[in-house]
Amino acid sequence: MFGPLQTYRYFLGTYLGPQRRRVALLAALLLSSIGLQLLNPQIIRSFIDTAQAGGAAVALTTAALAFIAAGLAQRAAAFGALYVGENVGWAATNRLRADLARHCLRLDMAFHKSHTPGELIERIDGDVSTLDDFLSQFTVRLLGNGLLIVAILALLFREDWRLGLGLVIYTGVAFAALSGVQQFGTRRWAAYREADAGLFGFLEERISGTEDIRASGAERHTLDRLELLMAGALEKNRSARLASNLTFVATNFLFVIGYALGLAIGAYLYNQGHVSIGTAFLVVYYIGMLAAPLDSIREQAQGLQQASASIGRVSELLALRPRVTEAPRAALPAGALGLAFDGVSFAYDDEGVGSLEMGVGEGDGGGEMGVGVPTPTPNPHLPTPSSQDEGDAGGELGAGRWELGDGDSQLPAPNTYLPTPAHVLADITFTLAPGAIMGLLGRTGSGKTTLTRLIFRLYDPAAGAIRLGGAAIRDVALADLRARVGMVTQDVQLFQASIRDNLALFDRTIDDARIHRALDELGLREWASGLPQGLDTRLGAGGLGLSSGEAQLLAFARVFLRDPGMVILDEASSRLDPATERLLERAIDRLLAGRSAIIIAHRLGTVQRADTILILDQGRVAEHGPRAQLAADDGSRFAQLLRTGLEEVLV
Repeated sequence: MFGPLQTYRYFLGTYLGPQRRRVALLAALLLSSIGLQLLNPQIIRSFIDTAQAGGAAVALTTAALAFIAAGLAQRAAAFGALYVGENVGWAATNRLRADLARHCLRLDMAFHKSHTPGELIERIDGDVSTLDDFLSQFTVRLLGNGLLIVAILALLFREDWRLGLGLVIYTGVAFAALSGVQQFGTRRWAAYREADAGLFGFLEERISGTEDIRASGAERHTLDRLELLMAGALEKNRSARLASNLTFVATNFLFVIGYALGLAIGAYLYNQGHVSIGTAFLVVYYIGMLAAPLDSIREQAQGLQQASASIGRVSELLALRPRVTEAPRAALPAGALGLAFDGVSFAYDDEGVGSLEMGVGEGDGGGEMGVGVPTPTPNPHLPTPSSQDEGDAGGELGAGRWELGDGDSQLPAPNTYLPTPAHVLADITFTLAPGAIMGLLGRTGSGKTTLTRLIFRLYDPAAGAIRLGGAAIRDVALADLRARVGMVTQDVQLFQASIRDNLALFDRTIDDARIHRALDELGLREWASGLPQGLDTRLGAGGLGLSSGEAQLLAFARVFLRDPGMVILDEASSRLDPATERLLERAIDRLLAGRSAIIIAHRLGTVQRADTILILDQGRVAEHGPRAQLAADDGSRFAQLLRTGLEEVLV
């Protein structure tokens, strides 16, 4: 009934294991509540039989007080279980959210280019929210309700074996019905979660592109597309909820039959004189009590339908492994870092990154990797998914194939329907001495940005080797590599936080004195002091409150605080006011002093800082040499650029 138990056991053990004490307290409270629920009918029977026999008032008063005390204690235990369960659920799901966010941050850029932020938000938050009850109270409540049903049946057996047998048969039929409808709903909830993720991804993209949409008059098209996505999500939600309602209808129908059966047997036994009126009431009361645990199990089954879909999607995401892996064997030296490219070639193959979509129709789901790419290593901590039910979704654990590689995924042979990716960089070879500055030139699409991404190991080259500070970058820990190479781009990422947090990137070990020294070094202290609340000035989302030039100034200070050995500078926009541009020029001079640098240049003034020039053309080195030598050679491309003007040519 409950699907791939190994997968469920992994999640329960991982996220409930650290909360053993609270889970034990939750179990104790739930069991106490169950015991008190079973005790109250016994007290009522005693009261009825004592009253019918003309018993003493003291005995009746004692029974009444005991009933009230047991009822209050039961409600207190139930409230305590609810309180503890909520805390357990929040702690477990927040930890899972953190793990998923951390995992996504470690995945390659190819993954993030093929999945929208809205889709990942829905995966990290939406799917995990669905697992709240599963990770907090599912097991305890399931076991508790199961024990309650067993206890009720045992007590009914004690009264009369025929009564107990009839209710056992009914309970077995109810569980069989629940098992069938639970499997019926799982795939429909998976389809709905996927449609919801697509809707969130669409909204995130369109809202962030509001300016372009309005400028191009694409509002109508956007709304039409949104309507289609919402209609699809509604259809899938309706299908999933109808499947869940089938569980509700089946449970209540079976309960009515069981209630009628129990009443008939109880009435028969009373008329035959086999039981007292108090016992007859006890029988009816216990049969009525079966409604609560059966309905709870029905709700758990309905919740499990959604949880099963979410667990499959979460497991699929956790199973994706980055292609860029690290095996630290070397450390970068202090000071300026030299750089060498030796026959480096690279092609984007983002089609090969694993899709997170879970199909819901026939055949394989979207969990397969594209052809022609290495199969990622599965997460060793996750259980191997079941491969039963061939027609089900490929991304659904326990309900179909869950394939993340092209090993035996029944895909066509490599490159039968996907073209071989063209090289963005081909046979790139150059060296940059420690402390030297290289100007990187080339038209849009020539491979400049790709070259810098390889230095950060956001991707690994398909061929060739890259050395930084004398060490192969594959042998350097990623954290060390990215701490020793700083980058300032035209598009500065700022956060909805204070200037201080945006400068230090939330690193509490960087104090204000260190920040002020960095601002002094860059000549930005006066600029920072002129902000409304200085370092405490809070920025809006996306850096709202700063101009593009001020955002660039903040980016320079952020990199300077890290004291990197190499700086990669994608030159700031030339559309700046003169005062801000002067501050930027001074900041650039100070930031580059004593450091190696690569400057993706668009303006003549920036090129004059370079010691060497590297010009890319369609992913290949078109020209490389000392700046002064190339400028003096009338036949060089660089000299032609100087005569024509960089802004006019490098577009």
